[in-house]
Amino acid sequence: MKITLSKNLLLKNLQILSGVIQMNHPLPILENFLFEISIGQLKITASDLDSTMSCVMEIESRKTGAYALPSRMFIDILKTLPEQPLTFDFLENHTVEIISLTGNYVSAYSDANQYPKAVEVEKASTIILPSKVLSEAISKTIFATGNDDLRPIMTGVYFKFSKEALIFVATDAHRLVRYKREDVNCSQTVEFIMPKKPLNVLKGILSDTYDDVTIEYNISNAKYSFGNTELICRLIDGKYPNFEAVIPKENPNKMVVDKMQLLNAVNCVSVFSSRESHQIRLKISGAELNISAEDIDYSNKAEERMTCDYQGEDIYIGFNARFLADMLKNIHSKEVQIEMSQPNRAGILSPVDGLEEGEEVLMLIMPSLIK
Repeated sequence: MKITLSKNLLLKNLQILSGVIQMNHPLPILENFLFEISIGQLKITASDLDSTMSCVMEIESRKTGAYALPSRMFIDILKTLPEQPLTFDFLENHTVEIISLTGNYVSAYSDANQYPKAVEVEKASTIILPSKVLSEAISKTIFATGNDDLRPIMTGVYFKFSKEALIFVATDAHRLVRYKREDVNCSQTVEFIMPKKPLNVLKGILSDTYDDVTIEYNISNAKYSFGNTELICRLIDGKYPNFEAVIPKENPNKMVVDKMQLLNAVNCVSVFSSRESHQIRLKISGAELNISAEDIDYSNKAEERMTCDYQGEDIYIGFNARFLADMLKNIHSKEVQIEMSQPNRAGILSPVDGLEEGEEVLMLIMPSLIK
């Protein structure tokens, strides 16, 4: 059986799907792409059992068939070829020949019957979101998820949809991000926790699409459909912690400062911080912000001074430089506001400008003890 399709379009889709594939998987068949061919259409699937992603392409074909093709080899060869029509000739001896304008390439394929079937999302509820909203929500939160497998609920992003707003939350217990959209709502209350890996895959795709995203979900799985693509993933089981309880409500000390100037100062000073704690210290008095770090073990010390707009009592507080820098990088605003109450209470970062109407971003960072 032969099929013909565009090299660039095929490579683009395979690179997207490859984000799901886990090399050296206990089930070797999942290191392959599943090609399912019908008349005039090709469906390509990638899976790691927890997540299954597929896309559909229009092709020239007059027969049907299914084949499992090695993912790494096919992406590597397609990267080296210029844009051109490619013909795939699937032979009965379990090999496939790729015919280009200037050469031929032959590889073995595996039995498609060994490839696991995708989970059906049964008795599902549905919500439709603009792709831009979901893309922004993932980008603003995913960096704050944890990596501790002993606390799996913190390794994902919490989705809460209601009639009032859409809320997305991520935390690793040291920092927390809450992204809210009051300009988009849902007719019913929805709560689930999305794993990090499929969200990273979605993040890479949604930034390039204008299609609305249809989310179908039940107690254990969620399915995302947009354009010619579908992603089905297993949700994280468990109850998300009461994140609202850890957000300080009274923060009388407020500082507004140029974001890039602060980020550059944090990056410079952090080079001299302790390799264990990565602590930097903020001393705010009047209109001056002093940022310092010290590593006693290596006799390293650094200090930066800058002006700020500050209202409140003088304060001396420590933060993890890496966490603070991550937050500043993910705030798209010329100026940032940092709210504080006491040196042992969390600080709250929020953008001063650059938000759409109904959009809200709150980032919380726990302080580190100044020794």
